[in-house]
Amino acid sequence: MQQILVIDDDLVMQMILKNTLLAQKYEVIVAKNAREGISLAKQHQPALVICDWMMPDIDGLEVCRQIKLDHSLNSTIFILLTSKGAVEDKVQALDNGADDFLSKPIDKTELIASVRAGLRIYQLNKDLQLQKQLLEAELAEASDYIRSLLPKALLGNVNITAEFIPSSQLGGDCYDFYWLDPDHLAIYLIDTSGHGVGSALLSISILNLLRSQSFGKEKFYEPSTIMTELNRAFQMSQHNGRYFTMWYGVFNLSQSKLIYANAGHPQGVLIAGSHESPQIQELPSLDMPIGFFPDIEYSSSEILIAPDSKLYIFSDGIFEVMQKDGRIWGMPKFFNYLVEQFSLNEEINASSVLQKIHSETPNAKFGDDVSLLQINFP
Repeated sequence: MQQILVIDDDLVMQMILKNTLLAQKYEVIVAKNAREGISLAKQHQPALVICDWMMPDIDGLEVCRQIKLDHSLNSTIFILLTSKGAVEDKVQALDNGADDFLSKPIDKTELIASVRAGLRIYQLNKDLQLQKQLLEAELAEASDYIRSLLPKALLGNVNITAEFIPSSQLGGDCYDFYWLDPDHLAIYLIDTSGHGVGSALLSISILNLLRSQSFGKEKFYEPSTIMTELNRAFQMSQHNGRYFTMWYGVFNLSQSKLIYANAGHPQGVLIAGSHESPQIQELPSLDMPIGFFPDIEYSSSEILIAPDSKLYIFSDGIFEVMQKDGRIWGMPKFFNYLVEQFSLNEEINASSVLQKIHSETPNAKFGDDVSLLQINFP
């Protein structure tokens, strides 16, 4: 049974309200002053509060404010009793969080109608909160499932560490790396547009298609060919306006050569040389994202990899973090961070990136999926 809390310093009004509500089969709690009312509200978390406006020490508006500020009571309906009839008084009451108000002397029929309406709204709010919790739980499960599909590391001739931090909204990052044969290593990272289930499903579809090698295994040695095939298969017009960016590379171990293609994705960062004198090279984004136009032909680039080089591939979520001045942290600062960490021989991961951002913008959070691959070449 839903509880109703009555807060009034007038004994007669307490009895009128209590008896009227009990006659309607409601469970009623009575507080004789504001402080007791606030305490009882926190203790019992009633569905609805009926409170007198004019009371000594603390008035009804302050009671309303304190109750509405309590997270556990933010669904509680608050009705103010008042002898004030001016429009500005009613506006003041509503602005301070009151959901309804009743003018004195109280009309019992109006009181009952207001209580019923308030309780309907309360129940709708509770149902909405429950649905939100269920949806959040399902999104968390989906996020865990996506995480389970992604590789965590690769050890051997080439060492790869991978980190994935899903956004609260469920985004569309995915990646993979595996040997096509003993001499060729495929590496790719995909970031689908938007957030939510649709983006996540698209990224999983792409991941499964690539893993099945349904285009023919020989095509996976040529990054531009893979992107051209994906562009034909995943046009925006057929996928609710969604597109995706992609970085795809194939490392030839015996020749120490990397062939790569980039479809609108953040450029990779290659760091070679010693920690005292690092040599930095950006692998630029050359082509459009996948899904825009069906007749795009993608191109590949080649680069020789110096011994002990490190390559960083990442999604834009790692640097698109809002700062307190309203500006994005940005790729240039992330680039400088990579160089800084490499020079200091410090570990590079998403957690350390966020720590760096926090040093400049406290409480900053990643608003999108974050994927970070570190490839350590022999």
